[in-house]
Amino acid sequence: MHAILFCLALRPAEPVGFIGLGIMGQGMARRLASSGQPLHVWTRGATAASALASEHPGAVTVAESPAAVVEACSRTYLMLSTPDACEEVYSMRGGVLEGVSDGKALIDCATLRPEDMAALAERVHERGGSFVEAPVSGSKAPAANGALIFMCAGDEETFRSAEAELAAMGKFTVFCGTTVGAASKMKLVVNLVMGTQLAALAEGLALASALGLSSEDAVLDGGAMASPMVALKGPMMAKREYPTAFPLKHALKDMRFALNLAEASDLPVSASATGLFAAADAAVPSLGDADFCAVMEAARAAAATGSVR
Repeated sequence: MHAILFCLALRPAEPVGFIGLGIMGQGMARRLASSGQPLHVWTRGATAASALASEHPGAVTVAESPAAVVEACSRTYLMLSTPDACEEVYSMRGGVLEGVSDGKALIDCATLRPEDMAALAERVHERGGSFVEAPVSGSKAPAANGALIFMCAGDEETFRSAEAELAAMGKFTVFCGTTVGAASKMKLVVNLVMGTQLAALAEGLALASALGLSSEDAVLDGGAMASPMVALKGPMMAKREYPTAFPLKHALKDMRFALNLAEASDLPVSASATGLFAAADAAVPSLGDADFCAVMEAARAAAATGSVR
């Protein structure tokens, strides 16, 4: 008996897959690898995958295709940026769907429309696989530090089997039920509120500047309005420095998705905030690839022309 238990203790952990090593995916995959989890990875840019494999020799295998990742692992995480990117990686030759068969589970962490997630889940189920949507709240630093918040829905057994991995990447997880799309709805609400708050902060700082006040004079981070958002993004906006943790173009995508939900019939404050993000994204040069706090530039421009009235 002791010999059997000893052998079981030495059994190596089964690898999991990770597809998409962008701003968020790199940090998430590093958290998994650092926890001792063997990984099979694929991303459209080979540099990020090679760097991860070099950091964790013998523990990270760089696959030739998304299908190869799914085929090698019982669970595969995906962190892709847009509906178009998801469609490409799922459907391409050697794509995710080609690797799905009985017993394969996908945990998709993208922020998509609820109907997008439901459609992906249906295609995975048709091939015998299971599916969990798991969009995250958090950006580059929380991903690197294992401080993400996961909002999950779908196959509960798959979700339960992934709890240790989710814990390595996040500070807590919410299970929103077995209906795929529920977690995406929650995530869109979160990002709509976040973007609207940031737009209001941008307009307040722009007004303070127009009045000849410094950001310190505005005392926005010491009273009832204090929040991690104000503390983190306020100084960057005051300095007009926008290193990318969460691209503005993706924030705009999520806010538009939220406003287009059937239940979002009349949200005038959020709609106005989304318009400010759209103005920043349409600026010349576009601020879409900058951090979403670059909405400050649209607020400044509006204040300068009086178009905020």
